[in-house]
Amino acid sequence: MSKPFHLIGPDGGEYLSDEKGELGGHRHNNKRYNVYGRMDCPAALNALAKGGYKPGRVFFRDEADAIAAGFRPCSRCMPERYRQWNAGGAPGTPEYPWRVPPK
Repeated sequence: MSKPFHLIGPDGGEYLSDEKGELGGHRHNNKRYNVYGRMDCPAALNALAKGGYKPGRVFFRDEADAIAAGFRPCSRCMPERYRQWNAGGAPGTPEYPWRVPPK
């Protein structure tokens, strides 16, 4: 049996999975800055290479779990989703599923 993966679920809590997540992210002290993005995100890889980011690194099964956990899309690796998030809307609607609105 392989080592289980630690993923963040829709409730924001960690759980173990036999399958690795599709998306990575970073959890900040200020929830407004909780970000999710692709595993190959240049911004995340750069931050990890410089020794930062690792303590708050999280992983998600899919985008729906990341959104439900209160994370927003990365502007660097998910520019279209970021623009949609940044445009604002009614939180929790099909057109604007994010719970955290832009500044």
